[in-house]
Amino acid sequence: QVQLVESGGDSVQAGGSLRLSCAASPGLRNFQCMAWFRQAPGKEREGVAAIDSDGSPTYADSVKDRFTISQDNRKNTLYLQMNSLNAGDTAMYYCGADVPCRVLAPYLSLEYSYWGQGTQVTVSS
Repeated sequence: QVQLVESGGDSVQAGGSLRLSCAASPGLRNFQCMAWFRQAPGKEREGVAAIDSDGSPTYADSVKDRFTISQDNRKNTLYLQMNSLNAGDTAMYYCGADVPCRVLAPYLSLEYSYWGQGTQVTVSS
């Protein structure tokens, strides 16, 4: 049974940083693509950052150079390091995973099979 559990969300001041985690079971190696998404109130869920089976990352333009996606296969955890946060980053953040990967590059669309329950990030100015 696939399970994705996000954590690390918090309330921070603008300019601050957070690191989100997504613990995956079974292990990360089972997934061919994984990604972070976010959804603000009244808005559609949008892809933020993704990583493919080769470990190559892709980012939405809105977070490029501020966010970094990474994974630790030993800990079976996907991470999202978020720096220089602003109020526009306020949202519920979700991780998604797929095996096999049915999502087309750059892997930021919504066709993932598995989703976590989300973790809230609130940025105050």
